[in-house]
Amino acid sequence: MLIEHRGHRPVVPESAYVAPSAVLCGAVVLGERARVLHGAVLTAEDGGIRTGSDVVVMEHALVRGRAAHPVTLGDAVLIGPHTHVNGATVEDEVFVATGASLFPGSVAGVGAELRINSVLHVNSRLEPGAVLPIGWIAAGDPAELFSPDRHDELWELQSTLDFPGTVYGVPRGTPMREIMSRQARFYGAHRDDRTLDG
Repeated sequence: MLIEHRGHRPVVPESAYVAPSAVLCGAVVLGERARVLHGAVLTAEDGGIRTGSDVVVMEHALVRGRAAHPVTLGDAVLIGPHTHVNGATVEDEVFVATGASLFPGSVAGVGAELRINSVLHVNSRLEPGAVLPIGWIAAGDPAELFSPDRHDELWELQSTLDFPGTVYGVPRGTPMREIMSRQARFYGAHRDDRTLDG
């Protein structure tokens, strides 16, 4: 399904394929031979999404562009099923496995591998060719790799990365009521979306 959002329409080249149950919303530009499989959602609500050539976005992945952090997927990238790519840059030949999450301002370097259920944190850079193991978290620039049992050490670094400022534009400690009121207003813009033929 192709959806116009705030006057922006997805661009799909003839060589690309978008499954009937996939959704492309707003300023999404697919590269040559891109494949977007069933249930995947590419939503460019306030920042664009651009893919390179020979990119595959698998079933039920979510790719979200943000104003301060548009999404770029390089050439020959695999975005695995149930993956979350939010305001991230994924350079050429990166493998993103099932359930991995990449947060705003993050960069996965050329040839990196993000394995099952791994996390690349906000404003963090995974070096070219690096492997982020199953269930591990990468944080910092350059990223340090943390196993899940190292939460206290991770939090020491993670707290400096400004998740609330990067993702919501608010300082740490802002009440959830205020954050969610802003989010509800922002996503209310979808009431004016328009489904396109094609």
